[in-house]
Amino acid sequence: MKCREQEYKDQLLPRERLIQYGSEVLSNEELLAIVLQSGNKSTPVMQLAENMLKEVDGLYGLKTVKIEELMNLNGIGTVKAVQIKAIVELGKRLALSTQEKYGKIYSSQQIGERLIEEMKDLIQEHFMVFYLNAKNEIIRKETIFIGTLNQSIAHPREIFHLAVRYSASRLILVHNHPSGNPEPSDQDELFTERLVSCGEMMGIEILDHIIVGESGYVSFRETQRLSL
Repeated sequence: MKCREQEYKDQLLPRERLIQYGSEVLSNEELLAIVLQSGNKSTPVMQLAENMLKEVDGLYGLKTVKIEELMNLNGIGTVKAVQIKAIVELGKRLALSTQEKYGKIYSSQQIGERLIEEMKDLIQEHFMVFYLNAKNEIIRKETIFIGTLNQSIAHPREIFHLAVRYSASRLILVHNHPSGNPEPSDQDELFTERLVSCGEMMGIEILDHIIVGESGYVSFRETQRLSL
């Protein structure tokens, strides 16, 4: 005898089940029904999905079937055939996809010198983060906050939310001083210390905090500030 929770799950439409429980719990027929979106006057969408998988001999057949064959299946037609072929092709490309990389970091000097030209003339403070994998390859570079003339308000929550989203192992923090003097302020040191503590709790390493001025930069790692 089914428990109430299972009965409730069975009553939900595939789209509702996906939203509530995740795509992993759906059957092949339910996932296909979501792609098809609707059935026709004589056949509900779930039945249409089941019939199609039987006709093409399962998922492997769906991967290899020609669009003309799909269009000839009862209840499919051109639009649904095109949707199916598009989602199958997308699945193939997803299986072959890898995370995009934007170069590898070898030193703080590499980052500092690279960003002097990019940031030296900014009249507002920009706080950006380089998100790295375990091999120090750049997964993403994000400007987290653009502040006032002499103040930024970047929050650790925003920084680490993106780190989790991108599956980053390490971070390099960068911001500019519009005054042109890259020497860290007390606030810079306190903020960096706070981020290092947050990173330790989450298992995400802060490799460096680099401050860029008009003609130079200061690296927390190179100057052995804090525990970096």
